[in-house]
Amino acid sequence: MKTTLNIDDELLIRAKAVSAREKTSLTALIEEGLRLRLRRPSRKSRSGKHVLPVYRGKGGLVKGIDPRSNRSMLDAADDA
Repeated sequence: MKTTLNIDDELLIRAKAVSAREKTSLTALIEEGLRLRLRRPSRKSRSGKHVLPVYRGKGGLVKGIDPRSNRSMLDAADDA
């Protein structure tokens, strides 16, 4: 489908440079950008602030490592 867009001059210059460097069309570059933007919507809470992901998995430190001791952590890293 054909459409007309108003794009900032500097942004268009940069986009054309990238498309030339990657040996692809400007259309393909714009389509890729739209796909990336539309693939994952922005995660915001009701207050409008971004929601940070929280890991809720199980696990923990290897037995024998003291999380309060830098030396213990560094020694364990050296063993790996």
